[in-house]
Amino acid sequence: MSLIPATILTGFLGAGKTTLLKRVLTEAHGQKIAVIENEFGEENIDNDILAVNTEEQIIQMNNGCVCCTIREDLRSTLSDLAEKRRKGELQFDRVVIETTGLADPGPVAQTFFMDDEIAESYLLDSVLTLVDAKHAEGQLDTRQEARRQVGFADQIFISKSDLVAKDEVDALIHRLKHMNPRAPQRTVHFGEVPITEVFDLKGFNLNAKLDIDPEFLSGDGHGGHDHHDHDHDDHEHGEHCDHPHHHAHDDDVKSFVFRNKRPFNPAKLEDFLGAIVQVYGPKMLRYKGVLNMKGSERKVIFQGVHQLMGSDLGPKWAPGEEKVSKMVFIGIDLPREVLMQGLEQCLA
Repeated sequence: MSLIPATILTGFLGAGKTTLLKRVLTEAHGQKIAVIENEFGEENIDNDILAVNTEEQIIQMNNGCVCCTIREDLRSTLSDLAEKRRKGELQFDRVVIETTGLADPGPVAQTFFMDDEIAESYLLDSVLTLVDAKHAEGQLDTRQEARRQVGFADQIFISKSDLVAKDEVDALIHRLKHMNPRAPQRTVHFGEVPITEVFDLKGFNLNAKLDIDPEFLSGDGHGGHDHHDHDHDDHEHGEHCDHPHHHAHDDDVKSFVFRNKRPFNPAKLEDFLGAIVQVYGPKMLRYKGVLNMKGSERKVIFQGVHQLMGSDLGPKWAPGEEKVSKMVFIGIDLPREVLMQGLEQCLA
């Protein structure tokens, strides 16, 4: 049987996760979805879209979807669902896990990699994070969970943008982009999101496309900081930011990009990344790279969550394609200079 795709839906209290979920569950897309809710969520899926409200842990919905609340840990719930599906007792095409508003999505994501039984049944597709435009500033300023949720995201949905002025939304978009340049952002109204932007995003795929917002790399103020390309020295480290809101926040969740045309020495890089993950793993939320390795005709793709890191051979560099290694790191108070210098020293 093919692996069951899983999506983690996260976002701070009241950001609209349940609204989005209801919309996804009631839309006529022909997919059967199993939803796992952390039970102490502030708002459960309404009973009006549930076929019956029983004491049983797994409830079938009117449209054939399945809903269950976690009474034990996530692992046993996932394993239970997969077992019932194998036996033909339940039918569903994919799983959505709605985390509580205060949850750190890291351990939830790790469940899919750490546990062999879960890894044999499921494929983690992506982490979706909802950000409430009206309350985001305060939440991001005061709550690290909210910042972590942004750092972990593969896709960010901004809700309630109609309740705030356009320049506030722009400032929020800018702030989120500096925390996480690899997650596309879009504003949503009342959970109205095309299903294609929710599922099959392949955020955890080791693919050769490194999605970093192109504006982030082109040096819109902060980008110049991040280019370590010695062919043309752009170390001006200037704070020439055309955005008035840029330096109002010094979030502890930050991202930076390493980019270099010289190939890496594979052994040195492996040692360095191994050591970094040992020391800073808990603070490293997401990291990903497409690398040019000395002696390899093919791209090497790597990515990780906290201490878990995986790499794979990608496609060959195309004829005439510029061989540039690009890496993005998103984490909490990561020592940017230490990482940048360490990576420089791993170049062949």
